Amino acid sequence: MRLHTFNHARPDLTPYGFTCELWKGALMRRPDRHNEIELNLMLRGSLTYLIGGQRVTLQETGLGAFWAALPHQIIGARDEPQYYVVTLPLAWFLQCQLPAKLVDRLLAGEFLTETTRSSEGFDNALFDQWERDLSVGAENPPTAVLLELQARMLRFASTLPEMPVRGAWPRIRTGSSNATKAELMASYIARHFQEPLSVQDVASHVGLHPNYAMTLFKKTFRTTLNDYVTHYRLAQAQRLLATTQDKILEIAYASGFRTSSRFYDAFQRACGCSPNHYRRQHGATT
Repeated sequence: MRLHTFNHARPDLTPYGFTCELWKGALMRRPDRHNEIELNLMLRGSLTYLIGGQRVTLQETGLGAFWAALPHQIIGARDEPQYYVVTLPLAWFLQCQLPAKLVDRLLAGEFLTETTRSSEGFDNALFDQWERDLSVGAENPPTAVLLELQARMLRFASTLPEMPVRGAWPRIRTGSSNATKAELMASYIARHFQEPLSVQDVASHVGLHPNYAMTLFKKTFRTTLNDYVTHYRLAQAQRLLATTQDKILEIAYASGFRTSSRFYDAFQRACGCSPNHYRRQHGATT
């Protein structure tokens, strides 16, 4: 069975489609983004992501889920991790009408893990079956797989407490005491991307000269500090387009863009379509 690793040459926001693949945990030189819900089932070892401006670690036998439109990057791997990666197109995920406590929290940028894990053997067999079923052609997954995916997400939701967060992104903790300066900058961006934000603001927060801050950030994450801010603003805009009926200009301002022209240009370049087309594609009504 082939073990996949991240292709650092893949274009940003390129979709994976319906997939279930076995991956080998490896450090990523840059963040990835794709407009899908991602599930990770750890078989052995552990992974540490930088996502949503904070470190999150998925331990052996753990099942985690997150919205992969947010920049996410593996920055730690222990004990030769192997894990299944399932990617679910956002349009399909939203059409499943899953409980709000799952959907709202994922689209609010949370990395969710199951609070109870009593089905380890069942999951291993299920994900193994999906890997075989989806290796033939992911554009038209078998109906049985779609039903099983929906059922598994319902089971995931049943373990979550009732914590409605509709309409706002969660407050994200500043990094842990051993976080690097670059990680602290990423955390600051995650908490303030909706505000006017300059390189000077981010650099001052961690006590660095702006030029050195930009160099350090680019060296660590293989993307510029300004592009990282834009990624977060676009992810917020995608969330609001898919889940609200707000006017597009209101969404642009709520996402941190100061002008409509800047918003439309950044959205078209990153997503390959207009905000209106994105909203129609993902089921929200205007």
